[in-house]
Parts: sequence; C-alpha cells; structure tokens
Amino acid sequence: MADKCGVSADPRHVEGDDVIDPERTLVALDAFSERIEAAARRRATVLLGTGHPHRLLGFYAALADALSSAGCTVLTPAQGHCVDITTRFGLRTYNLDYVRGVALVREPDAPSSGRATGAHTHSPLPVRVALAAAAEAGGPLPELVIGDHGWVCGAGQLGFEAMGLADTDDPALFVGEAEGVVAVVVPLDDAVRSDYYRPLTRYVLNRACLSQ
Repeated sequence: MADKCGVSADPRHVEGDDVIDPERTLVALDAFSERIEAAARRRATVLLGTGHPHRLLGFYAALADALSSAGCTVLTPAQGHCVDITTRFGLRTYNLDYVRGVALVREPDAPSSGRATGAHTHSPLPVRVALAAAAEAGGPLPELVIGDHGWVCGAGQLGFEAMGLADTDDPALFVGEAEGVVAVVVPLDDAVRSDYYRPLTRYVLNRACLSQ
C-alpha cells in the first residue's frame, strides 16, 4: 500500500488520516487511460460496475458513453437478477440493475427506472452473476471490466482483464494488482461528492482521445 498509494509504511501507524500521493494517482490514471484508449481502438466489449453508485456512477457512466460512441459494446447482462450477499447484518438479497450502462445493486424495494440510488457493496457476487448470465446466454463476454471493489477483484480472479479505482481502505485491489490479477488500480478518495470527479473524468477521456 505504501508503494501503490503512498501511505505510511510504518507498521506502527495504525490510526489517523491516510495520505494518497497524487503523483501515484496520476501515473495510475495514465495507465488506466491507455487501456481505455486501446479498448476503444479495437472496439472491445466492456462491462462496467460499481459498489459506490452514489459517488462514482457519473465517472463510469461517462466512460460507458464514450466507449459506446467509439463502437464498443457495453454489456448489461443479468439485469433484474437477484444477488444474495452475506453482510454483517445477515443475508441480504439485492437486484442487479444498470444505469447508463453501469451495473449496480439495489435493495429489492428501492426505486429503479434508471435512478442512481444503489447500494454500497464490496462483494464480488454481482459481477459473478453478470458474467455467468452472459456466458449462459452464449456471450459475448467482456474483454475489459471497469469498476471498483468486487467488480474488479471478482472479474480479475476469473481471468478477465479488470481495472478500476480504490481508496486506501480497499487494499484488495492493490494486492490483486501486485499479484497480477488486476491490471490497473487508481488510488483516490472514493467518498467525496460526485461532482468532484468531473476533472478526473475529463482527464481520462482527454488522455484516451475520447473527449466529445
């Protein structure tokens, strides 16, 4: 984590604020953008999903729009399927939904119809449900999975090229990157206001030559 994010490498540092090195964020953003550009160039089939819909949906939706405009197929498998996730509150059943091409999960009684009011989750089960549904339907399967939390780790564990965003309290993605399971992880604060990610969106789309 010290190498990937710039947090303290002192094992005695067990409380207080973490620090993310912006230079490391920029390096990772450039690598992230290069893979977006390559996917657009070959018109790859992509799958996008988030466990942070309240914060990061706009970022991923902009990528989905840009990739679709470039000729990529943005997959939406298993829409409406139930996903059973064990939480600290017990077993919870969620529904898989898509907003502007980005997958998220909702509480069963939550309003849908394209609204961004999804649930926060780290579980890899939603991406496994989506990938299983795509496979059962005869494909296509994604050439690239973009997202955060379990969407990236779950896809990477199954052998798909996967990359995304992660905060310093989400070490699994960085461990996956170090092990070669995850392609790129961008270290950043994933809990600020959604409009604060607009400069990030512009930067990635500009670097990937996908600005509209």
